[in-house]
Amino acid sequence: MHLLSSLTPAHYCYLIGVVAIIATMIFRANVVVPAILATFAVAVASSGKLLTGLQAIFMGSLTAAHELFNIFLVIALMTALLNGLREIGADVRMVRPFKRIMVNGHVAFFILALITYLISLFFWPTPAVPLVGAILIPAAIYAGLSPLGAAAAIAIAGQGMALSSDYVIKVAPGISAKAAGADMLTVANTAFLLSIVAGAVALGMTWFMTVRRSVRKPGAANLISWEAQGESGTAEPAPQLHQGSFAKAELARSTSGGHLNEPQPALASAGGGAALTMPGMIGGAAMSRHEMWSKTFSVVTPLAFLAVVIVMTRPQIIGADTIRGGDAAALIGGVAAILMMLTTLSSGRRGFLDRTAEHIIDGLVFAFKAMGAVLPIAGFFFVGDSSTAGTILGIAPGQHVPSLLFELVQACSQFIPQSPVFVSFGVLLTGMVTGIDGSGFAGLPLTGSLSGALAPMAHMPAATLAAIGQMGAVWTGGGTLIAWSSLIAVTGFARVPVLEAVRALFLPVICGLIAATVVAIAIS
Repeated sequence: MHLLSSLTPAHYCYLIGVVAIIATMIFRANVVVPAILATFAVAVASSGKLLTGLQAIFMGSLTAAHELFNIFLVIALMTALLNGLREIGADVRMVRPFKRIMVNGHVAFFILALITYLISLFFWPTPAVPLVGAILIPAAIYAGLSPLGAAAAIAIAGQGMALSSDYVIKVAPGISAKAAGADMLTVANTAFLLSIVAGAVALGMTWFMTVRRSVRKPGAANLISWEAQGESGTAEPAPQLHQGSFAKAELARSTSGGHLNEPQPALASAGGGAALTMPGMIGGAAMSRHEMWSKTFSVVTPLAFLAVVIVMTRPQIIGADTIRGGDAAALIGGVAAILMMLTTLSSGRRGFLDRTAEHIIDGLVFAFKAMGAVLPIAGFFFVGDSSTAGTILGIAPGQHVPSLLFELVQACSQFIPQSPVFVSFGVLLTGMVTGIDGSGFAGLPLTGSLSGALAPMAHMPAATLAAIGQMGAVWTGGGTLIAWSSLIAVTGFARVPVLEAVRALFLPVICGLIAATVVAIAIS
């Protein structure tokens, strides 16, 4: 009871805020207002000052923007690159090969998952999303997969399966093992097995519940409909040629082998490829040069990102240290920016500087439209993390900063019964609660410590319990169940509302985690 007596009004306000946000999500309503009000209440309860509460509303969103802007910027630069590629028709050429593999929406769903999983095993999934999303999502949608199905496949395979095991880089199992006093390789091997179990269940249920009923017949109409779908889920006017990188109507026609013969500016399929044409204004030599650059960048762009993957997996090739997380995202963004400038230059030197700036601005606008509402929500959960709460609550450096979320979990852990089943699911739930802040890895020291303390009483290996807690924390906060995590990057590229993706993923992921926990109990 000592831990409960140490809780303050700020802890209870934070707990009420978490419950209110979860309840609001269950009722399929927007959680921005509850998050703002909860941030205000926690700040007032913590400081006793109304002024601090008002400032915390602003500082919460500002802190969230600081923490998440790398995701915003990666999406913006990749969108800018796609704008540049579309100018010369190279995006059409890059999609065409995948059309042969993704023969229908069912196959496309599992191909997306497999490729995302393999790439994300070697470096964390946030930088993998642009690699997969920029080229494979349009091809999958053309094949008949729904945008929601595409987002679910990438999230489960990357943010779920690959990140929860972190089997190659081994940051997550290293943290869990150190906190639990267990062997790191044992934790990694157990987590790898559990991630496969959870992923297989989640993918299977998502296919059965969401994908199976929404698959369409392959065709250009799928991409046209995708482009016409606005961020709010309402139809927008048909896209014009000058619109951004997601104007896929022309791309769809090219991949289907169609030809555009309209008299207005359009994408024409020339020699089996795509090129921008302006009848009566572009001569044969210019046409040939334009097509040459289109073919060149349709090959150079995938090769450049393949080189990025190789450098991430084998950084010693260029004499660099291990590249991971934010460094990997920065490398992706830098390569995208250089390629965008080159593609823009290849489409014409006149207006090159202005068009380059416009591409970047369009990318930033798209990123903030897709994810801007997430900032106040993330700001509330950052109040519960001691590493960010000080800035939001206006606590001076050197003073004690509360860790509201972790302290609440620690206070409740004493009520977990001492049996393998209850302890295992208690550690899983603890991991899921710590993952609510959207970080995934922040709760691993707590779940590892609990695993080491509870393992002797539950007669289970500490490594197994640590792996269970790792599953709960990373699957939740890594980007499958939390709207303010890196799931926003996935849904940004798939162009689906992030809360819609959370609702579609909730039951399959929960069932997958339960199945993985049952397997862990059985093998312990």
